[in-house]
Amino acid sequence: MAQIPAKMLAIDPAEAGGPEVLVPVERDVPVPGPGQLLIRVAAAGVNRPDVMQRKGAYPPPPGAPSIPGLEVAGTVVRVGPDVMPEMLGQPVCALIAGGGYAEYAVAEAALCLSVPEGLSMVEAAAIPETLFTVWSNVFERAYIADGDSLLVHGGTSGIGTMAIALGKAFDVEVIVTAGSDEKCAKAIELGAAHAINYRTQDYVEEVKRITGKRGVTAVLDMIGGDYLPRNLDCLADEGRHVSIAIMGGSKAEIPIWKIMGKRLVLTGSTLRPRDNAFKAAVADEIAKHVWPLVETGEIRPVIDMTLPLAQAADAHRRMDEDHVGKVVLTIG
Repeated sequence: MAQIPAKMLAIDPAEAGGPEVLVPVERDVPVPGPGQLLIRVAAAGVNRPDVMQRKGAYPPPPGAPSIPGLEVAGTVVRVGPDVMPEMLGQPVCALIAGGGYAEYAVAEAALCLSVPEGLSMVEAAAIPETLFTVWSNVFERAYIADGDSLLVHGGTSGIGTMAIALGKAFDVEVIVTAGSDEKCAKAIELGAAHAINYRTQDYVEEVKRITGKRGVTAVLDMIGGDYLPRNLDCLADEGRHVSIAIMGGSKAEIPIWKIMGKRLVLTGSTLRPRDNAFKAAVADEIAKHVWPLVETGEIRPVIDMTLPLAQAADAHRRMDEDHVGKVVLTIG
């Protein structure tokens, strides 16, 4: 293995602000602790929580690095105590609590997945955050199953495109909303059963039409705000509503009688603050049920754009534009 330097380049803004605060700086290379490993990062995914952190709206949880970045892919170059030395030199991708926008990052060994042949490092880096999020919320929290139906807002986002891919793989009818006819067409091309342009169509009425007024089994919602009561109108009896973000507002007024009458379940989660034991359990489920489909090529992330680490500011600007799928930073 090549010698590990003491210093590395990273994106670690000193204060919150616009994309312009994302400039390369020199930082110490982190040291893996018990159960951890050090990854020489080849690529790092860019996600909405990174944007929120940059703006000062989503601080890292206690103990997490201030460097943004929740998913990486690269090569294991050092292992901490209690990690098998056979991991050295292995290509892996990992879900991390922060630190991805850097030349080196520490990950929990239990949250790493081997990068199979045929999967590029860019593709591997685009998987963990969205896959862990969709799997834990749709398949575990909303316990969706074969033959069920799912409404996803933001159908061409990283979360949306992963939900479409998993829906195809597990026989779930995925209905998405998107903000243009072009995005709707792309969602259909990726495998969504139906796509609704929320700018020109009433998505509640469209869901009722598509489902014969029965409604969907579950809703995966990243919007919040006034979407929530409208989402309840889209749910079938015994339906499940899962909130994972509040891009449209943190408060909503909902009719309690509707929850009672349709026997609905309203739930939600945030992944980043959860403890490693929970995340490791999700990783085990993914390794068992999803990773074989990644290995065969049946599941692949949708890559919108790749940019070098030094252009992290442009990557965040792209997140606010009309993108489809994941934006990924390349390192080295």
